[in-house]
Amino acid sequence: MRDSNLPETELLKTVLQPLLEDFQYWFGRSRDFLESEQISFMSEVEQCDLLTRVKEAQEEVNTAKMLFSAIDGKVGLDMATLMPWHQLVTECWSVATRFRQGRDV
Repeated sequence: MRDSNLPETELLKTVLQPLLEDFQYWFGRSRDFLESEQISFMSEVEQCDLLTRVKEAQEEVNTAKMLFSAIDGKVGLDMATLMPWHQLVTECWSVATRFRQGRDV
C-alpha cells in the first residue's frame, strides 16, 4: 500500500534502491559460488552458462543502479526488466540449496 504523503520519487528510492542492492548482493554471492564450486549435478557447460547469465545480470543491475542514482531516483524500472533478475536469483538459490543438500548426505 502506498503512503499518500510520500512523494513518488521518495517512494521509488524507498522501494527500488534496496531492491537493486539486494540483486547486487545475491548475484555477487551466486557468482562467488559458481566460480568456486564444481557442481556435480550440472554439466560444465550448464554451470558456465549460469555463471555467464549471473555476470550479465550483475552488469545490468550495476548499470540500472548507476542510472537510478544519476537521475536522483526520478524514474523507476519496468517489471519486464526486474522479473528476469528475480527468476535468475531464484534459479541460483535452487542450485545452491540442491548443492548443500547433496553435501549433507
